[in-house]
Amino acid sequence: MPTSREYARLRSRMVDEQLVERGVSESRLLDALRMMPRHQFVPDEHKPQSYDDKPLPIGDGQTISQPYIVGFMTETLRLKPHHRVLEIGTGSGYQTAILCHLADYVYSVERVARLAETAGARLGDLGYSNLDIHIGDGSQGLPDQAPFDRIMVTAAVPRLPQVLCAQLSEFGGQLILPIGSAPAQELMLITRATDRFTRRSLLGCRFVPLIGRYGFDSKTDSASFVS
Repeated sequence: MPTSREYARLRSRMVDEQLVERGVSESRLLDALRMMPRHQFVPDEHKPQSYDDKPLPIGDGQTISQPYIVGFMTETLRLKPHHRVLEIGTGSGYQTAILCHLADYVYSVERVARLAETAGARLGDLGYSNLDIHIGDGSQGLPDQAPFDRIMVTAAVPRLPQVLCAQLSEFGGQLILPIGSAPAQELMLITRATDRFTRRSLLGCRFVPLIGRYGFDSKTDSASFVS
């Protein structure tokens, strides 16, 4: 198992080679990625691969996203210190931690209770208190807490959920999410200006399916979505 110093070296190399060289440049985001102990967000058997250029399984058919995807999606949202953010799919809490580091407050929804509880404890241990984790159907968002300046969905949906669009701030609220089924999806950015929504295609991607009312059926095979 790598030492703390070795993990720090691997983390620095991850940022330089996997993110900076691919165009991720926002300084606050890069600082967060350089200091965030990604190895603490993966199971013990995968810790040596924590900083590799790939997603890793975290149990219950879920994954922690590839570091570049975390950086790309986060930078695309152009987070500001005053933003209220909704994250759909807490997972292990790594992306949640990055959002907490950059935004004022983060609401995160996770369907799998075990993952939500473990992530909450882990984030608390790391000192993050500007978040609220909910266990439930993330495809429905959190209408009682809306509007949100930014919404990030970290699992694929079959089509754009209008219920999430409605929870965006009317004044430049943005939603980033992967749309499509196996074997690949399209990462999309939705921007709201009052009642007008614009859609921009960003890149091809592969995410596990979002299970829920406005996502996929619970019988969907997650293994077919992510290689």
